[in-house]
Amino acid sequence: MKSVMIVGVGGQGTLLASRVLGRVMLDAGYDVKVSEVHGMSQRGGSVVTYVRWGERVESPVINEGEADILLAFEQLEAARYLPYLKKGGVIVTNTQKIDPMPVITGAAVYPEGLLEKLRAAGAHLTAVDALALAEQAGSQKAVNVVLIGAMAALLDIPEESWLAAIEKTVPAKFLDMNKRAFVLGYGA
Repeated sequence: MKSVMIVGVGGQGTLLASRVLGRVMLDAGYDVKVSEVHGMSQRGGSVVTYVRWGERVESPVINEGEADILLAFEQLEAARYLPYLKKGGVIVTNTQKIDPMPVITGAAVYPEGLLEKLRAAGAHLTAVDALALAEQAGSQKAVNVVLIGAMAALLDIPEESWLAAIEKTVPAKFLDMNKRAFVLGYGA
């Protein structure tokens, strides 16, 4: 069984990313469980989605030390959920920094050197400037699909299967842009 935690802040598209990943694995013939955990998502708070697949999956919940992959839409969220990653697991993270409310109000400072700290913790880290690639694809809102592409390149599922899942999941008017975003992420 494989487990992916998708983490970010409200409005970044973590839920769409989990639906694309779930669709790909379902189409590949796996039993799939997806669970969404909403924090203060409408206010920019932390959002977590669990996606698990395998021959048979009993529960969608991922406990500490169980995630094979941590897909993080923001660096601080990657650091926050690092304890959930398996020893030797993979982190795919956006290099983008989004200040949480305590930083915005001046009550805290955004931590420096997060990518180095993630590497030092023993995680296999892939850091992608997903915002720049999303803008290249046509919209900064495609960061989620860029990151799905970056993660997909690490999994043993053909690129065409991912593009087919995007076609089944993304509204038609955004399809071309999201396909471009995926391909850019996949190549990153």
